[in-house]
Amino acid sequence: MLWPELERYDFGRSLWRELDTLQRDMNRLFSSYGERTEADFPSVNLWAGENDAVLTAELPGINSEDIDISVHDNSLTLNGSRKAEELKEGETYHRQERNSGQFSRIVRLPFKVDESKVNANYKNGVLEITLPRAEEDKPRKIAVKAV
Repeated sequence: MLWPELERYDFGRSLWRELDTLQRDMNRLFSSYGERTEADFPSVNLWAGENDAVLTAELPGINSEDIDISVHDNSLTLNGSRKAEELKEGETYHRQERNSGQFSRIVRLPFKVDESKVNANYKNGVLEITLPRAEEDKPRKIAVKAV
């Protein structure tokens, strides 16, 4: 192949996912002095060990049944919705910084995940997702035999 590093890409989906990530990064780079954009919601932290990764997401004011998580290979998609606050008759907003409606966030994971063992807990507005590393993706020690 002309470019061997391109062999790993499934151009049907992975290329678009990568382009989406690039666009979000470029939007963030050129946004006004750290102002948050809708692409930044929800805020997430992701850390990984040898056997698993943990992702936390801040989702205050969202019901757990309004959160949808899917994992495929090394990508996690977090979808959901936040219901708009209903104003009483005669009330108007003077400032509205909390978004409502649908949201979606795709996070690239550091390795392939065993999708059947993913676990998610939601407490006090924080979603914690434990993502076990797939067996086939774990590093293997190879014994060297003397001949």
